[in-house]
Amino acid sequence: MVYLNKVLMSNEGVSISAPLFITWYQCIVTAFICWCAGKCGEHAQKLPSSNYNPVSQSEDGKASSTGAPQPSFFAQFPKAEYQTATARRIFPLSLVFVGMITFNNLCLKWVEVSFYNVARSLTIVFNVFFSRVLLGIPTSSKTMACLAIVIFGFYLGSAGELNFSLKGTIAGVCSSLFVSLNSIFTKKVLPAVDDNHWRLTFYNNVNACILFIPLVAIFEAEVIKAAVNVQLVSPAFWSAMTVAGFFGFSIGIVTVLQIKATSPLSHNISGTAKAAVQSMMAFYIWGNQATVAGVSGIFTVLGGSLLYTFVKMNESKPTTTSSAPPKQVETAEASNTDQKDTEMGSTPKPQEYITTSSVSVDANSLEQEGSTGRKSK
Repeated sequence: MVYLNKVLMSNEGVSISAPLFITWYQCIVTAFICWCAGKCGEHAQKLPSSNYNPVSQSEDGKASSTGAPQPSFFAQFPKAEYQTATARRIFPLSLVFVGMITFNNLCLKWVEVSFYNVARSLTIVFNVFFSRVLLGIPTSSKTMACLAIVIFGFYLGSAGELNFSLKGTIAGVCSSLFVSLNSIFTKKVLPAVDDNHWRLTFYNNVNACILFIPLVAIFEAEVIKAAVNVQLVSPAFWSAMTVAGFFGFSIGIVTVLQIKATSPLSHNISGTAKAAVQSMMAFYIWGNQATVAGVSGIFTVLGGSLLYTFVKMNESKPTTTSSAPPKQVETAEASNTDQKDTEMGSTPKPQEYITTSSVSVDANSLEQEGSTGRKSK
């Protein structure tokens, strides 16, 4: 997904130099998929046993299956309706959402793929900062140590990047800032859509489609006019654009299913491993030059982010015993995890990729939203 978006954002032979237009089209694709999924969901919910639960879990936290027939996968998708009153309540989040995906794609356009994860690595730093300033959540010394590791990795990776782009790095930092704000605003507006992250995804992307129109008209009108008889009539261009939008939505679904089948911690570990492989492969696929400082920065950032996940998971564990039996405690923890996952509607995004589906997120944003959400409740 990152590689495909990199081609769309920077390869003028295949695409056009109009990241806002490309992001706007991907929002349209995501909104359309939500609408189609909602239509399928309407039909599926009329069938018996329409409460979709893709993976059940045993008492020890392991996935298990029951003899009961499984309902349709589409039963989880609500009808996609756009109501003006609800859209107004979602609008502040949509502004943040537009800023998040815009700066993310600008970062991807201007920096090397191998440096991409480093440029966007400060999300957990902003999450902790906003949790402290806006929510009054105290920060432990262990958390501060993890943040220091991430910041040092960011500095190390920036210093070791041979093709360093200041504007790309600034876009990455801004993307991290908006990702953190996105998680905060998501928690505030979820009740407006009955805590349904798929409905929030639909409203968010429809609002984003509207918000992008004046931005595209102001900043990219000339570029689009020049491509009218070239890329804009190319089936390859529109195919790549559509596939990228579809992948963005699909990643959100896979993220939710993976967490339900395993755990948020397992998902973050796999997301960190993915980011490491993605960065290392970029040196070969894109021909990015590697340096000791650059590679060290990548693994320092990923290591600090993973350590942060472990610290937050340990801090979120109950420290006192209650009269409730262990089974009830496990159920309560599972409920908190499920609520956190749906808040990724949000998205779910590791923020492994920030896509037009607001349920897609990066390993960093997922771990931060989860831990912050638990502490604030």
